[in-house]
Amino acid sequence: MKTVLSTKILTPSQKELFLNSGLGLVQYNALKIEFLDVKIPLRCKNYIFTSKNAVKGFLQRAEGSDYSDCQTFCVGEKTKRFLEENGLKVTKVADNSSDLAQFIVKHHQKEEFLFVCGNLRREELPQILSENNVQYKEVEAYRTHLNTKRFNREFDGILFFSPSGVRSYIQDNQIDGESIFCIGETTAAEAAKHSKQIIVAHRPTVENVLVQAINHFKNKV
Repeated sequence: MKTVLSTKILTPSQKELFLNSGLGLVQYNALKIEFLDVKIPLRCKNYIFTSKNAVKGFLQRAEGSDYSDCQTFCVGEKTKRFLEENGLKVTKVADNSSDLAQFIVKHHQKEEFLFVCGNLRREELPQILSENNVQYKEVEAYRTHLNTKRFNREFDGILFFSPSGVRSYIQDNQIDGESIFCIGETTAAEAAKHSKQIIVAHRPTVENVLVQAINHFKNKV
């Protein structure tokens, strides 16, 4: 049986999808999230979120507040869904932060934004907004810490969901002949420092990473 390591604990439905394929699964969280006790302005008109954790950090500070009139701009369908489940209106969702920034520049350049993010947020979005004179403020709502773990065994494949997850795994382990499955191009770029056997998901979702791994090993049988 082929065995795959997931660097993120899967939901029950994701795990079922994977195990029903006949593959073995080992999973752990390569990252730990620490939510910060910070003041987040709650009367802004426009909020930017590039991760679900940023939304969680915002909601912890915004409990009991009325934010029904604000607009949100986000990266990823799961972030969008989480915002909507908590009563926030999503004006735009994009696959990555660069595309989101370009949309804001094109359609909302004269407006002001609050970017709720983590300590490892990427540079593309703030850089594009700054270069195009879009007014924004940034609040760090959470920190990502590497949760390192040594594995004294080999895997046929490894699933990575962020560049930080790759860095966490590499601290105590090596990538040798495993097939590497990545959620997006930025994660793949980090993994490419350690492997040439990389497959990138067609869509930046956990489920699509799983499907890529399942199809890859099904074709190996």
